[in-house]
Amino acid sequence: MTIAPGETLPEATLVKMGAEGPEQVALAEHVKGKKVVVFAVPGAFTPTCHSAHVPSFIRTKDQFAAKGVDEIICVSVNDPFVLQAWGESTGATEAGITMLGDAESAFTTAIGMDFTAPPAGLIARSKRYAMVVDDGKVTTLQVEENPGVCEVSGGEALLDAL
Repeated sequence: MTIAPGETLPEATLVKMGAEGPEQVALAEHVKGKKVVVFAVPGAFTPTCHSAHVPSFIRTKDQFAAKGVDEIICVSVNDPFVLQAWGESTGATEAGITMLGDAESAFTTAIGMDFTAPPAGLIARSKRYAMVVDDGKVTTLQVEENPGVCEVSGGEALLDAL
């Protein structure tokens, strides 16, 4: 079942790169008491994710901050090493976007956002979406119908929905 506005994020452990290497991030604890944007992509370095989705949140980061958003988090079913390289190459890391890996797709599956597209080599990946989470509860959720487009889940579209 897909997560919906009004529901609380499930307990999940994601991974990010820290100063000493990979670090575990208990997502529920991480977002507790904060207003955050969580957006997810089918894969780091994939065309739409790289050229449209991440850049849309880099462009709108200050506008989200002005609306009380404490942090923008990008989730991808990739390992933290890939996400670190992708964050650096896109400018997301420099912009302050948190890159979290869901390497086993456990979080993605738990919220009903998983899909598989073998012809493209995408196995157990995340649908493209964006949500606003306030103290662990989803307040806004926008999911793309097609993983190859970034229309309703981009930074500007999510801002318009707030």
